[in-house]
Amino acid sequence: MPRKHPSGLPFLFLTEMWERFGYYLMIGIFQLYLTDPLSTGGMAMDRKDAADIYGTFIAFVFLTPFLGGLLADRVLGYTRSIFLGGTLMGLGYIGLALPGMTAFYTSLALIILGNGFFKPNISTLLGNLYNDDAYRARKDSGYNIFYMGINVGASICNLFAAYMRNRYGWGEAFATAGVGMFIGLIVFAIGLKHYRHADVKKPAQKEDMPLSRVFATVFLPAIIVGIGAWTIPGNVFGSDSTDAFIFATIPVIIFYVGLWIRASVADKAPLAALLAIFAVSIMFWAVFKQNGTALTTWAQFYTDREIPAAVQPAAESLYLAEQVVYADDSVTAYDDNFKVVKVDGREVREWGRPVYFKNLQPELRPAEGGTVYLYNTELFQSVNPLWVILLTPVVVAFFAWLKRRGREPNTATKIAWGLAVSALSTLVMVAAVYVCNNGEMKASAWWLVACYGVVTIGELFLSPMGLSLVSKVSPKRLTALMMGGWFLSTSIGNKLSGILATLWDGYAHKSSFFLVNFALLGAAAVALFLMLRWLNKTIAEH
Repeated sequence: MPRKHPSGLPFLFLTEMWERFGYYLMIGIFQLYLTDPLSTGGMAMDRKDAADIYGTFIAFVFLTPFLGGLLADRVLGYTRSIFLGGTLMGLGYIGLALPGMTAFYTSLALIILGNGFFKPNISTLLGNLYNDDAYRARKDSGYNIFYMGINVGASICNLFAAYMRNRYGWGEAFATAGVGMFIGLIVFAIGLKHYRHADVKKPAQKEDMPLSRVFATVFLPAIIVGIGAWTIPGNVFGSDSTDAFIFATIPVIIFYVGLWIRASVADKAPLAALLAIFAVSIMFWAVFKQNGTALTTWAQFYTDREIPAAVQPAAESLYLAEQVVYADDSVTAYDDNFKVVKVDGREVREWGRPVYFKNLQPELRPAEGGTVYLYNTELFQSVNPLWVILLTPVVVAFFAWLKRRGREPNTATKIAWGLAVSALSTLVMVAAVYVCNNGEMKASAWWLVACYGVVTIGELFLSPMGLSLVSKVSPKRLTALMMGGWFLSTSIGNKLSGILATLWDGYAHKSSFFLVNFALLGAAAVALFLMLRWLNKTIAEH
């Protein structure tokens, strides 16, 4: 690593790489595990229930960093929080290998809490390393290198996931995520001497909101309302978990609106601008995070995943190929071929036939009893991080080219274009639906690759820009709270992604599903473009 950067950067890079390795490995196989039959080690959940659990989980994963960041700032410190968070996450991943619903939900809770302590604080620690005058000018490039660690971990983890579940099983695959997390902590401990000096707590100032008030006015009401919504018989929004999350966010949203209402004249405009951008960005996350639900379903059942004959022996020997045996009756409707069994007090459907061949073109079907080797579904989860690695230099160079010509758009405009480009990615999938006659035949894998490529451009326009905007525009005394607002909007979007995914089976023609996503993103983009003049004026003044 060049000496232009702090000596702690390689260690933080590798720590984050291994942490994201574990997280994205778990996310990549999560829905597959929930919906897989009991006979092959899965939980045999209905796809709607699986999408609901997935959406709720990733929603809470983005809520806890606000709390973890505050506690690290004022009480625990960053290194202690990182060790605590990483340990909880590692134990949670390993816990998913244990049988029973109690172990399952306990493990998810550990991962959610652990992520809250880990995710915000390793980034803050890295930023502190660049506060020295010798490195300050290279802070942006340091974060770019660090961000590559995230995507390297996210891109390689699914190879390990495929190998472990093909060779051993689901439990061993989840345990591998835990091993990755603990490797990251070992790397972090080895490099501790290089960043211990940057672990500087930030005691509350007179103008800061005390932790006791944050808990009393934000978290306690949210917890009480959420528990109440969960326990009340029946549900309003389709499931108890959705009710609990939506109602729990109401006190938090009221709190942020209250900040704006009570703000001084000088602070009112920037707070309004940030809240407006938070609101429209929800739609981006609602569509983007369907990579683990709707797009995983598309990859699993609608995409031609057969491995070419030339590659198949190597894939088989490395346990990177799913093996499916063809039988004539496997192409008939599978809804009438199941038995209902009880597991942990819940009724589940145990399917009797492989369904991959149901919409495979007749000329591509093997001989009776023949084995087909397929790319594992989770391998498609590596496409987005690979696109990030490939396209980040292109997007950075594009904006540099515009800047030299005096035409670089400002931050809010970049976010608006990010929403618009992301909307186009849903039209790629609409085209895929029509090309394969609404799933009557398998679609080429290139449709998913193209979809991920387009939405990655939208991600690179929007995601880094949102964090940058918060740091630029927020009143200084409210920066931490407004960063929490950005995470809140991400969390709500993540939950909405799960809600949208539960509707998949309700659309007879799958193009309608993707057109709904297009409408949501398109409406958000139009709303932001209409606000640009006001937003640009507000941002320029602050």
